[in-house]
Amino acid sequence: MVVAADRIALLAGGSGLTGGHLLSLLLADERYARIHALVRKPGLSPHSRLQEHIFDYDHPAALSAIDDVFCCLGTTIRKAGSQAAFRKVDYEYVVSLAHLARKAGAKRFLVISSLGASVRSPIFYSRVKGEMEEALRDVGFDELHVFQPSLLLGNRHESRPGERIGIAATCGIAPFMLGPMRKYRPIDAQIVARAMLTAAWINHRGNHVYTSDRIVELAGQPSVSSPEPNSDSKLYRGR
Repeated sequence: MVVAADRIALLAGGSGLTGGHLLSLLLADERYARIHALVRKPGLSPHSRLQEHIFDYDHPAALSAIDDVFCCLGTTIRKAGSQAAFRKVDYEYVVSLAHLARKAGAKRFLVISSLGASVRSPIFYSRVKGEMEEALRDVGFDELHVFQPSLLLGNRHESRPGERIGIAATCGIAPFMLGPMRKYRPIDAQIVARAMLTAAWINHRGNHVYTSDRIVELAGQPSVSSPEPNSDSKLYRGR
């Protein structure tokens, strides 16, 4: 079925690992009439359907009309420099963007969180991610898709030695991670990007959470539009 190119997407974090893959997928998907990318400085590859916007998350401006928001914002405490600086990016920037997007008419918000995210987590990183997810549920999107990948595989522009050690250790035992343990397997960022694009087109109203095992399943599905009459569907829900 051919879908008319009448939806407009907005991408935040397009220069990152998953965001870079997602940008390529969005530009190749002719169902989107235009892709807006929020950037700190110009530098993305030019494309006829891509429009870059210099965006200051500390002093955000109103957004133009959009349908789907793909949020790949995120940092680490080490890179941010402090817990407060980390929370600003991974909570404040994300939630602020969500409210601006809702005012601009966005119906769908797709965001990368983290495995183990919970407002009750004793781990600061996971607790902030959980608070972010909870805040997004209150914004009121027709669809909220939260992706909770395990360790991400791919070539980053930045060095994350702790993450590399974790990936090396986990990859060795990944084949033995079966059943409920599958969600802890490392996952390629390209797969996460594909799953995010697919989720934007399956029209499942309500709030949805996908862990790594569910992300792999979703990424393997055809990215087509199929009406879903049931609200708050739990298909692919990782909890």
